[in-house]
Amino acid sequence: MKIVLLPGDGIGPEIMDATVSVMDAAAKKFGFTLEYDKQLLGGCAIDAYGDPFPEVTEKAAHAADAVMLGAVGGPKWDHVDPSIRPEKGLLRIRKSLGLYCNLRPMKVSRFTTHLSPLKEDRVAGTDLLIVRELTGGIYFGTHNEAALVNGVETASDVDLYTRPEVERIARKAFEAAKKRRGKVSSVDKANVLAESRMWRRIVTEMQEKDYPDVELNHFYVDNCAMQLVLNPAQFDVILTNNIFGDILSDEASVLGGSIGLLPSASLGDGTGLYEPIHGSAPDIAGQGIANPTGTILSAAMMFRYSLDKPEAADAIEAAVDKVYADGFRTPDLAGAGLTKVNTAKLGELVAQAVLDAK
Repeated sequence: MKIVLLPGDGIGPEIMDATVSVMDAAAKKFGFTLEYDKQLLGGCAIDAYGDPFPEVTEKAAHAADAVMLGAVGGPKWDHVDPSIRPEKGLLRIRKSLGLYCNLRPMKVSRFTTHLSPLKEDRVAGTDLLIVRELTGGIYFGTHNEAALVNGVETASDVDLYTRPEVERIARKAFEAAKKRRGKVSSVDKANVLAESRMWRRIVTEMQEKDYPDVELNHFYVDNCAMQLVLNPAQFDVILTNNIFGDILSDEASVLGGSIGLLPSASLGDGTGLYEPIHGSAPDIAGQGIANPTGTILSAAMMFRYSLDKPEAADAIEAAVDKVYADGFRTPDLAGAGLTKVNTAKLGELVAQAVLDAK
């Protein structure tokens, strides 16, 4: 199976190296072979090609069975032309691969509940999945950069969705809910936005027609943001558009104590893309202190969703739990009675736990 590796910028190369050691252990444990093809995306691609998503990377991604991404961006590229910012590379690879569905699971680990910014009794039991539409909405609408209009500086961004785009992402959410606890919370801003009113109507129609056994409720995005703090355990599957999903998933990510813990999968009808939800953290790049857990768990999602190796996915997730149960932590999670390890060491420990699994 061919995996394209896109380490990217900042801490990306470090967390990718740690993850590859875990992937290799899973391949050895379960008797399959992985072939890696390392390519550039983001700021490093701008430096090498003048393009955050060069043609060579695009061709490699389309030819792969799956793509693993570290992180992109950093202050080094803050002043490049907006059309070639590192983040444009991320948007473009999602569009090129047709990755319209982003899955972001948020399950609060018993090993990190005490690190949550919420009280333990409030966050305990949280196990939700954010299903975010990824290739439409305001991020991909027409962007009019700031310019003088009738003597007044003006800028605009168009928020655009079509019925097919809403239907296909809603279907992913309903199908996911059927395999979980059977509840979808659809998030919009239908009291203000025309796009949201269409979104709510279509999602309601689909539930009534095709998914009557799935419970559906609707939240305005501001109320959902509040409820994630007040009672996050109430949610099962959260369905939402691109920009709301971007914001809410980052809010949800800290419920378990660290954004470094959480994986994501971006799926369509072809090659899937897997990445942690955190950024490139350039302030700690090269120090060996980044937490690779989110990337490692993203690899588990890759084995489950793209490579049809659920036993490898289960083994990686169990190995992460074992390493945490044994008291090992990267510096972001270290504390009294715990053993602090660097990025590479955590990867080695998880890899060994995979190999040692019964």
